[in-house]
Amino acid sequence: MASRIFDALRSDLVSGSLLIGAAVVALVWANSPLSDSYESMRSFTFGPAALHLDLSVQAWAADGLLAVFFFIVGNELKQELVHGELRDPGRAVLPIAAALGGVAVPALVFLAVNATTSGQAIGGWGIPMATDIAFALAVLAVIGRHLPPSLRTFLLTVAIVDDMCAVLVIAAAYTTDLNLAALSGAATALCLFGYLQNTRARAVVRVRAVVPGWLLFGPLASVIWALIYASGVHATIAGVAMGLLMRTRPRDGEMVSPSHRMEAVLRSFSAGIVLPLFALMSAGISLSGAGGFWTSAVTWGVLTGLLAGKFLGIFGVSWLTNCFTNARLNPQLAWADVAGIGALGAIGFTVSLLISELSYTNDAHLTDAKGAILLASVVASLLAALILGFRSRHYHRLGQYCGKEAVRTLE
Repeated sequence: MASRIFDALRSDLVSGSLLIGAAVVALVWANSPLSDSYESMRSFTFGPAALHLDLSVQAWAADGLLAVFFFIVGNELKQELVHGELRDPGRAVLPIAAALGGVAVPALVFLAVNATTSGQAIGGWGIPMATDIAFALAVLAVIGRHLPPSLRTFLLTVAIVDDMCAVLVIAAAYTTDLNLAALSGAATALCLFGYLQNTRARAVVRVRAVVPGWLLFGPLASVIWALIYASGVHATIAGVAMGLLMRTRPRDGEMVSPSHRMEAVLRSFSAGIVLPLFALMSAGISLSGAGGFWTSAVTWGVLTGLLAGKFLGIFGVSWLTNCFTNARLNPQLAWADVAGIGALGAIGFTVSLLISELSYTNDAHLTDAKGAILLASVVASLLAALILGFRSRHYHRLGQYCGKEAVRTLE
């Protein structure tokens, strides 16, 4: 029974549905007569005060649990670099260019919309940069039954590189009061983490043969996270850094590599607990305080950045790269498929919500930004369903036609 649940949670459809469901529950709860209980729950604080880790439930979800999700992102990127699409520069150029366009253009669109505003509003330029991997893959799983598998790989590559750029933006633009001593300690601990992962030293191999991996790496991972949190850099960077250091090749006596083993263990936890809990804590915005939503420059900056900027960035930069470089689109795909990916890219959700909380302390700006993220994600899902649903039917008809032609040839 437990194994069936874990297998289900690894499904794009199930994980995305849980994420969406948690967001809907948060939105309804925050606007119900029980809204006070919602605010009390996410503002409840706990943790060791001596270590300055007496954080609210909302902060633990965003800074602590979300590091697990980013570990999986970093781990997937490492696997793609070693074994997947990103290993071949020729095949990787187009989705990487699409991802970079999908990061730069939305930020520029947001800045253009907010160019004449003053104060804190312009600080949200990083919000429309990110694509939600889980949400986008869930939509693709629902509507893309007959789409080529290479389309999912293209989307995954775009989303992973996209989120890595967002992580770098978080580290560079949304970090204040940098503690160099804590950061140096984190770097040292990360070097130890990488050494223990990859060394062939006999003494270390003997220790790893006796000591369970969770007992060896669990406390070290906690120390890395705590040091990065104390450094002033957003703590989710710890997850990305450790994910990139994972060993992706099995050695003698190993059935699978540590990278694949940890992904199998943590993906279900991330899909079933981490992302839904983060959505539950972050998506609950009060609509009663959104009277100026449609007149806010923040709202239109996020909406146009995600819906127009993402599409233009992903589709436009891919097409230009194809025209002016040697990079070529996978022969299994058509440009209409890339247009669908451009629409899916506008689903910012998880990372966009995180960046909005880092961007604004003003409640009005934060409400406008979160509301725009939720609205853009819904509209993007519908647009993607329309485009990719049409493409899925096209591939289905094409498969049926090819199958009939093959039968006639045999006859």
